[in-house]
Formats: sequence, C-alpha cells, structure tokens
Amino acid sequence: MKLSPVSRIQSLSFPFVFFGILSCATAASAAHPLITDDAGTMGTGKAQLELTGEYGHDKENGVTTKTRQGDACFTYGLSEAVDLVVDLPYLHVRTSDDTTTLTENGFSDTSLAVKWRFYEDNGFSLALKPGLTLPTGDDQEGLGAGKATYSLFFVTSKEMDPWGFHLNLGYIRNENTLDEEKDLWHASIASTLALTENLTAVANLGVESNAEKLASTDPAFVLAGLIYTLSEEIALDCGIKYGLNDRETDRTVLAGVTWKF
Repeated sequence: MKLSPVSRIQSLSFPFVFFGILSCATAASAAHPLITDDAGTMGTGKAQLELTGEYGHDKENGVTTKTRQGDACFTYGLSEAVDLVVDLPYLHVRTSDDTTTLTENGFSDTSLAVKWRFYEDNGFSLALKPGLTLPTGDDQEGLGAGKATYSLFFVTSKEMDPWGFHLNLGYIRNENTLDEEKDLWHASIASTLALTENLTAVANLGVESNAEKLASTDPAFVLAGLIYTLSEEIALDCGIKYGLNDRETDRTVLAGVTWKF
C-alpha cells in the first residue's frame, strides 16, 4: 500500500519530534545550552528557573522539518546534595515536501527527576539522576510517548579552574505506543572554559540509541555555545548544535535565560 503524502511526511518527521522529547527528559538540569548535565546541586532551599527555546532545521529525502521548542525547567534543592527537577516542554513542528505541509504543536511529555550527588572531593563529583516522564503529550500527534517512561543517568564532573569536564552515561526505558525500541542508551561529554569572570564557553559531544527499530545509525551531535552571567541570579546563554549523521537534526539554534533564587 502506497502512503499518502501526509502519511509519508508524518513517518519521516516523527523521529525529529521524538528525539526532541528525549532531549527534554535527559537534559532537564544541564547548564543550558549543554545537553550533558553536571554533578553540581543547588543547595538546600535554593532554586532556579530556566526558560529556553530552540529552533531546529532538518532536510532528508526531500522532506524539510522545522522544529521550534520552548521549555520551562524548575530545579529545587531538597538538601545540599539532592535536587528535584521538573521540566515542561512545548513543541511546534512543521514538515513539508513539494506538495504537502503538516504542522503539529502542543505540550510534550512532562519529566521529573532527582539528582543525588553522592561523592565530592577536590573538584571531582559523582551523581545519580533517576527520572520519570509522564505521558502528558498527545502521542497521536507525535508529541509524546503515550506511556510513562523512566531513566537512570550516571553523572561525573571534574572542575579545574578555568576548565570543567562532564560525562553522562544513561539508560532510558522508552515505554511507548508507537512501536519504538524500548531500551535506549545515552553517552555524552562536555567541557566548559571560563573566558572571563562573566563569560564561559561550552562544548558538547554525544550519541544516543536510535528509537527506530530498523535503523542502523544512532543519532550523534556536536554543540558549541556561550553562557554570560549578568549577576549572581541571572545568566543568558546561546548555542548551536549540529548533527553528525542523518539521524540527528541537521542544525539547531538554542538560547535561554536562567534565574536563580
């Protein structure tokens, strides 16, 4: 049976929506624009709100996918070593070929995570971050998994002023209604460099299992960006992410503001 133009676009555009959802869940408390998290925690009673946005552009097999994503992430320090993270993303995806245009938009799946820093010594830190994603997005529109998913990430950081290095290794149990792979793995590394007292350069490299059952290539990315600290409470950031293969979005522009209180 031959797919209609709309069905064909939907089948091609879904992976980019899906991996956008995964990035929301797995990077909920990373220092934006980084995907890789660090092992640091807020401290008892301290909180931060991150408001971020990104624009992704991808072209494959004659189909162009443009993704806009807004995100609100709230982090609260339950203790000196434990953070609670709540993340709510909103997606707008426009997919088109020569004859048909399809638009999908709405809130995606909400994620909850707890980060526990269980070791810290001389700038070296280790943390575990279990997470739960609730099926609040419309899976029929490609905006959610349709089922609750869960994950566990191992996070390690080493701070050597002016450098910082971070490694994430994670497992995602991708329960879903879309006949996707259920066992996914993530690996990424990041580095930060304080250029001045207020300006920090960041870089990121990562790969994650492909959720498509018949896919032979896992999506991989490289990212570079800047974080500018206006004050102890406010920071601005921007970055650009490039796909290293066809399964990752070709390029994504990221920007955000972080408020600590």
